[in-house]
Amino acid sequence: MNFTSAASRRFVGVVRRCALRLATPHRRHPSVLKKIVIKNYKVFRDFVLDLAPGMNVVVGDNAVGKSTLLEAVNLALTGRLNGAALAVELSPFLFNLDAARAYVQALQRGERPVPPEILIEVYFDDVVEHAHLKATNNSLREDVPGVRIRVSFNEDFREEYDAYVADPAQVTTVPAEYYKVDWLSFSGNSVTARGVPATASLIDATAIRLQHGADAYLQTIIGSNLEPNERVELSRSYRSLRETFSGIDAVAAVNEKLAGERGDISDRRLTLSIDLSQRSGWERSLVPHLDDLPFPYVGKGEQSTLKILLALNRKKVKDTHVVLIEEPENHVSFSRLNLLIDKVVQKCAGKQVLVTTHSAFILNKLGLDELVLLSPEGGHRITDLPPSTVEYFKKLPGYDTLRLVLARQAILVEGPSDELIVQRAYLDVHGKAPIRAGIDVINVRGLSAKRFLDLAVPLRRRVAVVNDNDGDPQKMAAKYADYARYEFITIHIGKGDPTTLEPQVLAANGLERMNQVLGTSYPTETALLKFMLDNKTTWALAVAESPETIIMPEYILDAVAL
Repeated sequence: MNFTSAASRRFVGVVRRCALRLATPHRRHPSVLKKIVIKNYKVFRDFVLDLAPGMNVVVGDNAVGKSTLLEAVNLALTGRLNGAALAVELSPFLFNLDAARAYVQALQRGERPVPPEILIEVYFDDVVEHAHLKATNNSLREDVPGVRIRVSFNEDFREEYDAYVADPAQVTTVPAEYYKVDWLSFSGNSVTARGVPATASLIDATAIRLQHGADAYLQTIIGSNLEPNERVELSRSYRSLRETFSGIDAVAAVNEKLAGERGDISDRRLTLSIDLSQRSGWERSLVPHLDDLPFPYVGKGEQSTLKILLALNRKKVKDTHVVLIEEPENHVSFSRLNLLIDKVVQKCAGKQVLVTTHSAFILNKLGLDELVLLSPEGGHRITDLPPSTVEYFKKLPGYDTLRLVLARQAILVEGPSDELIVQRAYLDVHGKAPIRAGIDVINVRGLSAKRFLDLAVPLRRRVAVVNDNDGDPQKMAAKYADYARYEFITIHIGKGDPTTLEPQVLAANGLERMNQVLGTSYPTETALLKFMLDNKTTWALAVAESPETIIMPEYILDAVAL
């Protein structure tokens, strides 16, 4: 007997029918979130962010609150944290560290400060359907609809709290045990998940476990899409399949041998079989496969992609208003990421989406006009980029625009030789590489520096542009005139003759000095210049790595004096 029996075929057939149900389209809903306010929650002390109705691409350095932002939106709309009610998950570590520290220090100075509160507010579209949530019970005092999560001191514990803080030396953090959680509308009424007009789905591939049979996530995906009769049929088919196990010749032989050991092991007849009890039902035995390979054995990138796509196919996501996706690029290759982002855009059409990322590819692909540059104080939106610049970077999604977005300052150069020379000039002047000061030297590789300046303007990013004069300094200056008016943008153009980097460096240092630095022995400046022009990266690399310093052109020294 083997597993090609009728029971096996019935079981496989039911599983396939259930899988097909996962792809059934559901109706879509409009986006409704306009704004989020966060106070004293984790990294956010006092945070406000306006949200776009469609895609919001959230970028920022590590530890600025990207994950916390998604968590806060989900918390305000569901009342749950880590899958449980917030009251169950309440901890001193949810409070902003600065707020907690100020509270403790005030107590130790003999003061009686008001215990800090956590507040998360989401503001909805001001439409008739949300009128029951509308009033001014929010931190901004706006007469709009919305809901708020408030974690505050519970006066029912006043006596216990007063006894606790009577000895300030024992208070080292916020006493969350004396707090309560209120989930309220802006009209002041308590709300439940059913009463919140927007639903959220938080998708984090690193937190989705699809490796073992006892996988609650996979159970939820499948179980939520099965009709009662399908569940019964699947359970019966699976039980029939397991019952055939004992009839397999090899298993029967083992059981016969074990039965002969009666007395040595037990006085009762011992056999092996598959657990038929309810606790080992089909829900705990299904394991996802890719091309017949069990999920734990496929690559991390494939796993991450599957987790996100499975999550996007859930009925809950199809019926949701707000989709929250945490760094979809993790472990995913460039080509696979392109397909994944296309799927995300397709699956989330008509929804409000917040995507956190460190990937320039995702940023360019989804659109620079959707960018939210995050900091603990708030988010800066890129809303006034020229449409041609947005389209430009969409057509070049592999270009690392995030280098400019995330750098503290940037220097834009024309090519690899310029990049090497500017790096060395900065090192000579400041005694350290520019990247160690948060300054990124970006080679725009023949691309228009003006595209990057379009990006720098709304970010108010400090940027220096280094350019040859190409024989016409006035024309080059006019090219950047629209950007030079910003105090945070400086334009540095080579002056007069020579017109490009190589002859300017040679003119500043002379034949003997440059031969020494480059390890060459050209008899004339003409011959050396030809070598430098024909081998731009080679000579620049030699200068960058040389223990000797050279005299840098004035316009480059001006640029690195940021």
